[in-house]
Amino acid sequence: MISETLGDRIDQYRIGAKVRGLRASKSMGLMQLGAHTGLSAGMLSKIETGQVVPTLPTLMRIALVFGVGLEHFFVAPVAPILEIVRQEDRLRLPVPPQGAPAYFFESLDFPVRDRPIESYLAEFPADAPASAPHRHGGVELILVLSGVLILSIHGHDHRLAAGDSAYFEADHDHGYASGGDEAARVVVVVSGAQG
Repeated sequence: MISETLGDRIDQYRIGAKVRGLRASKSMGLMQLGAHTGLSAGMLSKIETGQVVPTLPTLMRIALVFGVGLEHFFVAPVAPILEIVRQEDRLRLPVPPQGAPAYFFESLDFPVRDRPIESYLAEFPADAPASAPHRHGGVELILVLSGVLILSIHGHDHRLAAGDSAYFEADHDHGYASGGDEAARVVVVVSGAQG
């Protein structure tokens, strides 16, 4: 009999679900797997539903059928990433840090390490100068939440109102400015190499 603590630790590996997943990936029934392993369909069913913890030799028989190693069953699942950033926890930073800022931004995903995208809530004040043209690797997606934003790229100014979005390759000079009497609030999502 396995203690509750050991049972909980073994359950985290989800061995039964992994056996079921291997079997399903080959469209194999319990009887077929039993014929290949020498185990009864009933025993395999109990393993898959977590009613029985298989021994190492039993797991090895199953692993050999599917061409996997024992380690396949003992890799703990990686918890999915979830980070919540509360509005009051965001830091509001001006860009550039000296003089009249062209815009303010707040990182929406700063706690996430090695993130494939970076997202910001940006505000472009109505009386602020246009941001200096800049470029970086990757792509950029912007969504105007309120106000009007002027996106300057490829030698043209594009006027974006609330609800409008733009997606572009960011390795071309681009800049922003408010295009109205109120600040433009914009979500900016950047992916790819930053330079």
